[in-house]
Amino acid sequence: MVFEGFFSRARNGDRAAEATTQPAPAPAPPTIGLALGGGAARGFAHIGVIRTLLKHGIVPDVIVGTSIGAVVGGCYAANQLDTLDEWSKTLTARSILSYLDISLSGSGLINGNHLASRLQEGLKETRVEDLPVRFAAIATEFNTGHEIWLTRGRLSDALRASYSLPGIFPPVRIGGRWLVDGALVNPVPVSAARALGARLVIAVNLNSDLFGRGTIIASHGPDDEEAAPEATAKANGFRHMFSRESSLRRQVLGRRGRPGIPTVMVEAFNVMQDRITRARLAGDPPDVLISPRLGNIGWFDFHRAQDAIAIGTEAAERALEGVGEAVAALSHAASGPASAK
Repeated sequence: MVFEGFFSRARNGDRAAEATTQPAPAPAPPTIGLALGGGAARGFAHIGVIRTLLKHGIVPDVIVGTSIGAVVGGCYAANQLDTLDEWSKTLTARSILSYLDISLSGSGLINGNHLASRLQEGLKETRVEDLPVRFAAIATEFNTGHEIWLTRGRLSDALRASYSLPGIFPPVRIGGRWLVDGALVNPVPVSAARALGARLVIAVNLNSDLFGRGTIIASHGPDDEEAAPEATAKANGFRHMFSRESSLRRQVLGRRGRPGIPTVMVEAFNVMQDRITRARLAGDPPDVLISPRLGNIGWFDFHRAQDAIAIGTEAAERALEGVGEAVAALSHAASGPASAK
């Protein structure tokens, strides 16, 4: 009996030792969110970022996008990223003109129906609430300044509202609200990604490479040799009619040494977006910030989509180490309390 008790205790000790030497279960990775910023043609860089992250096993659970960020993020969530990429390869400086259905009689220079129809061809009747990941497109209610998170309804409508740059595209009416570009209030929507459940937020800022923004010119005035304002030509008859037509054309398209209406609006929007982005990222920084070097790609350089994708790929590859460290740190942090019990 003495030896039996001894061997029984020994066997129990062996089992206890085996239990203590078994490897602990791997910590669960944190919920990953992507916050994709606005930037018009520069937004094709998001394709390169997303594909690089996926290639290295970093799969988002939450996607929130503003403007072109909403378009790329929504296409990925709807399994249409390859379709968007293939379409971008067909864009040339001339083919882009076919999407510019100019309408000076509405509330935007471009009606936007041609572009919206092309987008809906791939997305069809897909609804935001049916997507396999949590998704939101950020828009702005223009008459109140409310930040609107579009989390239900037709995906194509949500994306169109999110990219409706005021003055360029007309507002979009959804749920009784007139909505415009979300970059007016939240250009890189980190806060929305966190609110939708992301524990780790990877943000992509497309406009960080715009050097010279926000500096102060402490003293400025006219130059002595500055040309006097042009005198208004007096004309009549046919000459007056053609003069008015040429004047309108110059106002819209601009001329040498003087920007047109779209250029003025976009550059002003750039300044505003840059200031808002800096403030919001300072107040609610992401866990990882990816900043593609896109300074040489203009807002309307859609024919350079493949260049933007390549730049996005490079930027994501540079950020992979930081993403891995953030995933590891937040995985341990999440598993800490459970392992201590």
